[in-house]
Amino acid sequence: MGQRKTTSSRAHPRTPDTCSARTGALKADGDGPVAVKHSICMVSDFFYPNMGGVESHIYQLSQCLLEKGHKVVIATHAYGDRRGIRYLTNGLKVYYLPLQVMYNQSTATTCFHSLPLLRCVFVRECVTVVHAHSSFSALAHDALFHAKTMGLNTVFTDHSLFGFADVSSVLTNKLLTVTLCDTSHVVCVSYTSKENTVLRAALPPDRVSVIPNAVDPAQFTPADPGRRDDARITVVVVSRLVYRKGIDLLGGIIPVLCAKHPDLCFLIGGEGPKRIVLEEVREKYQLHDRVRLLGALDHKDVRDVLVQGHIFLNTSLTEAFCMAIVEGASCGLQVVSTRVGGIPEVLPDELVTLCEPTVRSLCEGLETAIARQQEGSVPSPETIHKQVRALYTWRNVADRTEKVYDRVAGQEVLSLDRRVLRLRSHCGSVAGSVFAFFAVLDFLFLLLLGWLIPDDVIDVAVDASGPNSRWRRDVIKKKN
Repeated sequence: MGQRKTTSSRAHPRTPDTCSARTGALKADGDGPVAVKHSICMVSDFFYPNMGGVESHIYQLSQCLLEKGHKVVIATHAYGDRRGIRYLTNGLKVYYLPLQVMYNQSTATTCFHSLPLLRCVFVRECVTVVHAHSSFSALAHDALFHAKTMGLNTVFTDHSLFGFADVSSVLTNKLLTVTLCDTSHVVCVSYTSKENTVLRAALPPDRVSVIPNAVDPAQFTPADPGRRDDARITVVVVSRLVYRKGIDLLGGIIPVLCAKHPDLCFLIGGEGPKRIVLEEVREKYQLHDRVRLLGALDHKDVRDVLVQGHIFLNTSLTEAFCMAIVEGASCGLQVVSTRVGGIPEVLPDELVTLCEPTVRSLCEGLETAIARQQEGSVPSPETIHKQVRALYTWRNVADRTEKVYDRVAGQEVLSLDRRVLRLRSHCGSVAGSVFAFFAVLDFLFLLLLGWLIPDDVIDVAVDASGPNSRWRRDVIKKKN
């Protein structure tokens, strides 16, 4: 599979020699400016074939980083029969690890069972930066914990907002405090999300950057004229049908507006436990011909659903960014959304109608959008699309993320004794002492693994992406 090297005294011995020759010390290929290239491992429980904003963010960001010449691999848990190593577009390598799913596609964690697998990935791929995604992902927390034990630089992207009062939030916030106290840098997708994360994890604000999500404008374009039925006004909802997406509000909106507007219909895509609420509303008010439930959608089918509508409705109770409203606006729809979390930062006022998260306020917002549609005072879908296309691009997200990698690459990773002191001082006397003990156990387990399976017997993988990739060499050879 690749060359081997001798062991050093560091916990991650490949980094100084073989791996640095293949990643960190490699420069751009002579036809551009000199720049350090990184070997990045994206880690999260949430990735394809599962669908959602985190999955799309990881994939699109990875593709843009590949374009810039970095090496990127992804580590996630197995999805059914999808296990082992798979390759996606442009040589993007995905490790589907055999880990047990506990709840809502998040793995069960004991903090140690994932170390042998993640260590193998980090060593095989000569990883220099571990980039974990989502507070809901147990695998992301594990990866950050193990990467710091192995002496690797770490970055964490938070995609969600949490409260401070309920038991679930208190426990999650304490875990986040432990995870992020010695993480090299944190990225949030909105300024509201940054404030939330800084408060939850007790972080200094200068260690947190704001890099928003984006949308691929080539995938979300308006339909050809005549594609949608202008004899009716169609409200489109594309969302997971769960409580925090406000599906109970949607169930209250539908009968009220359908009674007022005989030409109004709803097109709802998505799956989840709250689907039963919408089915009960449809059955109770006999709205089978005006409320269509499409079920789970593949990402490639979302655009075809959006372009059938006139208005995009988002009823979320909490959102850090909400990529769905950007996709809806990019397809030329009017957007009506709740005013929660980071949503007011996402679109300009002329492209979105913001409402309070109540049935009455959302009905008023939809009434306003319906009136505009009936009067013909709405900008053309092409005009809206051009405006949104200039607001968010994945290449801009990749440029800003690359600067974060450059920044953390020069930072010192704390040694075990300093890490233990940081945990005890930052996380409280009880939790800090418990996780300091876990950090010591993690380090001892890593030493045991290094003795049982030394790094020098783990084959370095053939690069599918990055400066030394076989595919990249073939492309350069063809150009020459």
